[in-house]
Amino acid sequence: MSVDLSILIPAHNEVGYIEPCLEALLGSDATGGAVEVIVMANGCTDATVAVAEGFAARFDAKGWPLRVLDLAEGSKLGALNAGDAAATHGARAYVDADVVVSPPLMAQIAGALDGAEPRYASGAPRVTAQTSAFSRAYARFWSTLPFCTHGVPGFGVFAVNTAGRARWGDFPDIISDDTFVRLSFAPEERVRVPATYDWPMIEGFGPLIRVRRRQNIGVDEVRALYPQLWDNHDPAPEGAPPMWRRALRDPLGFAAVAAVVVGTKLPRRGEERWARGR
Repeated sequence: MSVDLSILIPAHNEVGYIEPCLEALLGSDATGGAVEVIVMANGCTDATVAVAEGFAARFDAKGWPLRVLDLAEGSKLGALNAGDAAATHGARAYVDADVVVSPPLMAQIAGALDGAEPRYASGAPRVTAQTSAFSRAYARFWSTLPFCTHGVPGFGVFAVNTAGRARWGDFPDIISDDTFVRLSFAPEERVRVPATYDWPMIEGFGPLIRVRRRQNIGVDEVRALYPQLWDNHDPAPEGAPPMWRRALRDPLGFAAVAAVVVGTKLPRRGEERWARGR
């Protein structure tokens, strides 16, 4: 049995990011089933639509047809629901437009989703930062947290099979769609495959504070609106190094994370529910 997979990529002004994302998908291993790729360009004022459409012939040659939805409203929620409505396969992989997958990831995810029981799958994230020394230190320490090293965090890439996608209808109007979907599955229903993907950390101290504050709001929102999902958090891993030991190993990284945590507690200007880091 093979799984037919729709890969859905919400994209808002992603020129410079969507190109390596799509190049990586072109280099992906065969999954054993049919694959389609849908880019949901929402409210773009740059050349995201044209750039993505420029990949269509190469995806056709691969046998993974690519469609680009040019959506007027700049809304990730709207983009996700539009992509789901356009998708022709029951299994879905949701991929951020700035993520770069490794060649085996999609095939391993498709394999993990093969079955009648609800399944959620993702890969092993590699958190990257290119330009900001502060963000590199932050990313280095943040990557050692149990959330990243254990369980199936799913940020940037998550996928569900047909039975899993039936767990909810339209995406709800919330910030943290990845948290909502992940916690819609019990830990034993979630599969972390060994293949990696690169997920870029926000660059710079100020943007990190804005985005981490937004993420905190998003998690609190899921907790308040869907308290029944909260029991589906991964259990605390046994044998994980305590925080103080990780801090001793990387004091600069710990200081960067602590500074951002403190920064999120400071008064903010206006509403940052939809703040972007770039």
